[in-house]
Order: sequence, then C-alpha cells, then structure tokens
Amino acid sequence: MMIPQHFLAALDKAHPSWHATLVRGLEAVAAADPAYLPALAEDSYLPTELRLFAAFTLPLQRVRYVLVGEGPYPRAESATGVCFMDGAVGSLWSAEPDGGLSKPVNRATSLRNFMKMLLVADGQLDEANTAGSALAACAERARGGAAIGTLAELQERLIGHGFLLLNASLVFRPHVPPVKDAKAWLPFFATVIEALAACQERPKLVLWGKIAEQLNKLPVVQAMPQVVAEHPYNLSFIGNKDMQALFGPLRLLQRN
Repeated sequence: MMIPQHFLAALDKAHPSWHATLVRGLEAVAAADPAYLPALAEDSYLPTELRLFAAFTLPLQRVRYVLVGEGPYPRAESATGVCFMDGAVGSLWSAEPDGGLSKPVNRATSLRNFMKMLLVADGQLDEANTAGSALAACAERARGGAAIGTLAELQERLIGHGFLLLNASLVFRPHVPPVKDAKAWLPFFATVIEALAACQERPKLVLWGKIAEQLNKLPVVQAMPQVVAEHPYNLSFIGNKDMQALFGPLRLLQRN
C-alpha cells in the first residue's frame, strides 16, 4: 500500500530500529482508512518540521515504559512530537528568589502538575501544600545544584530510564476533534505495541487521560502490563499514589 512520501521522510527522526515497525504502522492506518494519510499530508498539523516520529529516538529493545498522553500541544512552539515535553519550556525553575516553578512550566498545566507530583514522590513537598513558600524552597535547592534545571534534562532522564514518550494521537489539528485523529491512529498504535510485546522484556504502559485509556480497546494493549491515571491537567494527579510509586524511585529531578 502506498504511503505518502511526506510520512516516509519523517522516519529520519526515529531510531533505525523502529523504521520497519513505523512503516507497518502507517500501512495499518492506510488499510483502515485509505483516505486519511493523503488528506493529512495535504493539511496543516502539529508537530511541524516532520517531527511526527520524534518520540521514537529510543531504540526499540531499550523501551521499558510507554508513557502515553493524549496528543501534541496545540501550539507550534510547544508541540515537539514527544508527549508532555513542551518546546516552549527551557528552565524548570523560577529565577526569582521567592519563585517556585518557572513561568513557562506554570503555563503548561500538565507539566506543572507532573513536576509537583515528582516533588511529592521525592519527599520534597507535602501534597497538601504544593505552592507558595514550600515550592519556593524546592526551587532554591534546585538552583543550588541539587536538581536538574531544564526540561531537556528531564526528557533525557526519562529516556535514560527507558521511557517511550508517545501521544495517543500523533497529530493535532484545530479543526479536527482530537478523539477523531486518535481513532485514526489506533492501527498504528496496535502495530507499535505488538512490536514491543515481542521484546524479551515487555514494557509497562503508563496511560494518562481518557484518550490514552481508549487504547485498551486494542487486545494487544489489554495484554500488556499497565498503570492508568487521570490526565495530569487534573490537580488530583499530584496526589496519585500509583504515579508516586512508579516515578518516586526513579528520582528524575535529582542530579546523578
């Protein structure tokens, strides 16, 4: 089945170990709806710059977790093709003496709540008090060298622990409901998960939000070890015990 060259060119941003799987995934999307990929190739979508497969830089055999969000950020400067990694965020921490998280992190609600959850899991914050002077104290320790300083470092730490940072829908279009695009990519996801299920060590799926949870319609997803949570834009995510148990031991914010 013919795949538009537009999408084949995007394979260059993925690790070579993924290329055959990604092509099979595209073929599965085309088989389910032959009109979808040609129409998408002619449309405007996020992420830009052929970053459709930017999440697949981690070699297939090194994946230990698949963290699944809903879809790319709806802003060109933020959508990187890697879930929850907002391209508009540089520093994680405010430079102000009494500041906590940086302004770009605070504007990215999901990232802000993820950061607070990590700090609670690390014992640096009480989940009943995750703002104000308590958060400022965390930032002060971080600025003193006790923690990583940038989102790029956090992404590097996650990938180093074997996280494939994937969105349920690989694209965002303001004129198309995210659920509709996510449905179109279900055959692609099935192909990706089948490849991971065949690995010697099967990864754990970490599903965030209702769109990601819809992947459980796929039998191959149902058979995988997984943990499910509300989307991080919910304040309740900060106190989610399953997420604290998963991420706490990884000490993602601490410098090695």
